[in-house]
Amino acid sequence: MPSYSIGQAARLLRVSPETVRRWADGGRLPMARDGSGNRVIDGVGLARFARERAAEDERGTAGGGPPTSVRNAFTGIVTALTVDDVVAQVEIQAGPHRVVSFVTREAVEELDLAVGVTVTARVKSTSVHVDRS
Repeated sequence: MPSYSIGQAARLLRVSPETVRRWADGGRLPMARDGSGNRVIDGVGLARFARERAAEDERGTAGGGPPTSVRNAFTGIVTALTVDDVVAQVEIQAGPHRVVSFVTREAVEELDLAVGVTVTARVKSTSVHVDRS
């Protein structure tokens, strides 16, 4: 069974090593010690925690809005916005991911999108839905 160091787990979860330590100290993430006394996380426990955390994030992102079948959500910041008479191109930086979506000008206005605004890009198949966060 694979095991991960605090640093490896932090990189996989995209948080700081200190956050992983706090989760472990708080009992949220099970940890053990290896033969050298270093703290390690077993792969199965880390996978379970990552799924639970993703489910928590998904529920938190919904913001009490209507339910959705779209499960792939990327929260990020609008880095570029090109708007013409009908269509707009929205560029989003979500962690290491750059997401580009074409939406209507009306959607940009309704969501009050602008460079620097936090949004969530929801991806299903070949469609990207942009929600204001």
